[in-house]
Amino acid sequence: MALNPFFLQGTSSEQRLAQDLINEQLRMYGVEVTYIPRKFVDTDNILNEVQSSKFDDNFAIEAYVNTYDGYSGQGDIMTKFGISLRDELTLTVSKERFEDFIAPFLAANVGDPDSGITLATRPREGDLIYFPLGTRLFEVKFVEHEDPFYQLGKNYVYQLKCELFEYEDEVIDTSIDIIDTQIQDEGYLSTLRLVGLGQPAEVTSSIGIGYVREIFLNNDGSGFTSQPSITFTESPTGDTARAVGILTTKANVTSIEKILMTSAGAGYNSPPSITISGGGGTGAAATCSIETAYNGVIRFNVISGGVGYGTEPTITVAQPGAGTTAVGIASIGTVGSNSVVRSVYVGNPGRGYASVPSVVVADPPGMSGIGTFIYNEIVQGVRSYAQGRVKSWDSDTDILKLSNVGIGSTVSGFFVGEDVIGRESGATYAVASFNTTDVDDKYNSGDEFQTFGDDILDFTESNPFGQV
Repeated sequence: MALNPFFLQGTSSEQRLAQDLINEQLRMYGVEVTYIPRKFVDTDNILNEVQSSKFDDNFAIEAYVNTYDGYSGQGDIMTKFGISLRDELTLTVSKERFEDFIAPFLAANVGDPDSGITLATRPREGDLIYFPLGTRLFEVKFVEHEDPFYQLGKNYVYQLKCELFEYEDEVIDTSIDIIDTQIQDEGYLSTLRLVGLGQPAEVTSSIGIGYVREIFLNNDGSGFTSQPSITFTESPTGDTARAVGILTTKANVTSIEKILMTSAGAGYNSPPSITISGGGGTGAAATCSIETAYNGVIRFNVISGGVGYGTEPTITVAQPGAGTTAVGIASIGTVGSNSVVRSVYVGNPGRGYASVPSVVVADPPGMSGIGTFIYNEIVQGVRSYAQGRVKSWDSDTDILKLSNVGIGSTVSGFFVGEDVIGRESGATYAVASFNTTDVDDKYNSGDEFQTFGDDILDFTESNPFGQV
C-alpha cells in the first residue's frame, strides 16, 4: 500500500526549518573550532601514497562537542616507542554551514595540482581540527553524514570522529601562531650549526735548500684498509721530509692516489729513499727528486685555523723574484663545533725564494651571518639548493633546526660551507656542520627510560640475587 498522499514526510520548508534550528543550536551551545584542510605536496605515483602534505588554510566553524564527558579512545598508553596519547573527540558540524562557508573555498582548488584537493563538498578524512578548549590538534578519521538518519527526508549535520593528531613532518603554516607552534618540537629535525662570525686562518711558511722537490708514485699498490705510513731517509741536518698517502678506491680496489708532503725537508745532498708500509696494502713504491741550488718552501705553519671553513680554502703564496711559485693545499677539520684549517700540505715547494714568502688564506664562505630566521619560513642552500622549514633558530649558539629537509627534491641535505638563505627574512649564514640525527623525535623515549632505570637498578652488583 502506498504512503498517505496527504502527509509528505517532509517538505522543503520543513527541512529548512530543521536546518535553521540545528544551526542556531550549534551557534548557541557549540565551540568555535578551526577547520584545516589537508593539501598534498608529493605523491608516490607507483603506490599512490602521499609522501608529504601541508596545511596552510584555516576556516572557523562552530561545532558541538558530543563527548563533553571527556575524551574517548584508549587515553594515554605505554608502547614500545614510549608514551602514546590516544585521545579521541567527536564533533558535530552543520552540513549547510560547511557547504556555504568552507566548501566554496575548497572548490576553488579543485584541479589545482599543488593542492591535491579532490573532495570539496564535505569534510575529508585526514583534515585537521584545532580544538581550542584543549589547545590540541585532532585529525579527522571518519565523517558520518547519515546520523541522524534522514529526518524529514534529509541529513543536516556531519559527525567528525577525530583522533589526536600525530605529526609526521607535514607542513603546518596557517598563519595562526597558536596552531603552527603546536608541532614546533616534533618531527624529524635536521640541525644546522651555522657560522655567526667567520674568521680567516693565518698561515706562514718556511724556506730551505736541499729539499724534496717532487715525489713520483711508481706503483700505487693495492689492498689498503687504512692510510699507510710514508717515511723518508733521514736528512743529514735532521730536517727530514714527511708525507701522507691519500687513498682511493676503484673497482673495489683501494690504492694510493697521491702522496702529499707535510714537509719537504732540507739538507739533502741526494734523493732520499721512500718507504711505504702498513695500511694492509702491498706493492706501493715511490721515488723523489731534490733541489740543491735554490731555496723553496719546505713547510707551511698554521698559526690560526680560523673559523667557518666548510670547504678547503685557496692558499696563495707570494711569487719569488725569479723561479717557480710554491703551491699549498689546505686540509680542514673540526675543533669543537668549529670547522677550521688543520694543516697545509706542500703541493709544490716552488724554487728561487730569496726570502720567506707571505701566505694568504682565502676567507671562509660566511665571514659574518646576518638576519634572524623566521619560524616556518623556507631556507635554501645556495649550492645544494636543498630546502627546509625553520623549526627554531638560536642566535646565541647559531643553531638552526629544520624540518622537511629535501622533500620534493633530489638533494637530501645541505653542503658544509655553503650559505643558507631565508626566503622571507633574508637571513644568510654559512653552514659549519649539518646533522640529520633527530634529537627531538617524540617516539625516541628509550634513552629517558634507560636513564630512569639506571637510577633505580644497581648494575654494579654482578649477582642481583646474591647476598648483600
